[in-house]
Amino acid sequence: MTKALNPLIVRLAGRRHFPMAAQLTHTGRRSGRTYVTPVGARRAGDLVLIPLTFGNQSDWSRNVLAAGHCSLRLEGADYQASAPELVSREEAGPHVRTAFGPLERASMRLLGIRQFLRLSVVPTRP
Repeated sequence: MTKALNPLIVRLAGRRHFPMAAQLTHTGRRSGRTYVTPVGARRAGDLVLIPLTFGNQSDWSRNVLAAGHCSLRLEGADYQASAPELVSREEAGPHVRTAFGPLERASMRLLGIRQFLRLSVVPTRP
């Protein structure tokens, strides 16, 4: 399913009128290749939170943690992201309430999301 849906979602992710997904660009920790992955990122001030739907063992999250940085395209804007940190739902709580709507927060509880990737972001100038 991922192989079929990811190419479509990646094309839409990060666009101004497609807030449900962002494009996360990262480098493979072993291959050195550049990858673009759709993620459900939301901004809260100078932070971005990404709910880890499939846990912290996904290749993209491990790549970002190993590199210490990535780039994001979120709602039509580009960002450089650094200082990746795994945080619990409780630690992320205040930022989650700012960044995600009530329906999204309820969905995360139903899906059992217990961890987030928190990143510091700075807008990229064209």
